Amino acid sequence: MTKKIHLAACATLLLSCAAAGAADWSDTSISWRYGTRFAEPYNPEHIKKHIFALTHASGYKYGSNFFNVDLLQSDKNDPASLTQSEGAQEAYIAYRHTLDIGALRGTEMRYGPVKGLGLTVGFDWNTKNDVGYNSRKRMLVAGPTLMWDVPGFLNTSLLVLRESNAPSGAFPPISNVNGRYTYDTHAALSVTWGIPVAERLSFEGYGLFIGAKGQDEVGNGTGAETHLDMSLMYDVGAHFGQPKNRVRLGLEYEFWNNKFGNTRTTTSGRGQRASTPMVRAEYHF
Repeated sequence: MTKKIHLAACATLLLSCAAAGAADWSDTSISWRYGTRFAEPYNPEHIKKHIFALTHASGYKYGSNFFNVDLLQSDKNDPASLTQSEGAQEAYIAYRHTLDIGALRGTEMRYGPVKGLGLTVGFDWNTKNDVGYNSRKRMLVAGPTLMWDVPGFLNTSLLVLRESNAPSGAFPPISNVNGRYTYDTHAALSVTWGIPVAERLSFEGYGLFIGAKGQDEVGNGTGAETHLDMSLMYDVGAHFGQPKNRVRLGLEYEFWNNKFGNTRTTTSGRGQRASTPMVRAEYHF
């Protein structure tokens, strides 16, 4: 499974590079966001996190690419180890390529409010150093996408997810896990959007509604997961002679229930649910 994920990751990155070379449009940005009410499963404390990100989106004749790297720094309430008070660090990478089937066929595939049909493939990858779990997530993603006829963009995808992890925490039962564990193949509904609401104001975000993925690494049943992240971003750079959307500031909100499939039952109500307001700043190249 790990070999297949590595091969898929290399293939999708090569596809992204090839497409970027012929891009009709592209946008790359660095960003920072900060919140004080993050949560982690089995941890009863609110966690402060700084998140730095590199994001790239581009479109070419036959589709689009999205690539994001988040670097997350927790405070002492999510410690990196038993012997230090420094917070945990995490890197999370997500890549998606959406192939426009209408463009590939040379004919539009419009139907009512739907302006196109696509096929989305990609992967997620993470690594984290924390005292309890030390996530090493690997996930492949594939499924059809509807592209809706709205100002900006709105895409909905029905995805099949193939996920595995290799945790190595300091406490049982995670400390008893050996090797990589693969969950049941499961489905997810994905919604992504970027809608202009005024001349300099945009409403953006994503939603994931993920089905249960069978038993986890230690035999507990997993639950269906809801993950929403939305932001209202303002083009502040326009007031200082900057190009459109070069510098943006805004507010962001994240809601996550049954995080990573952990339920209230298995966590005794500790950290499986988060409601996190954030501030956000972006600089676009």
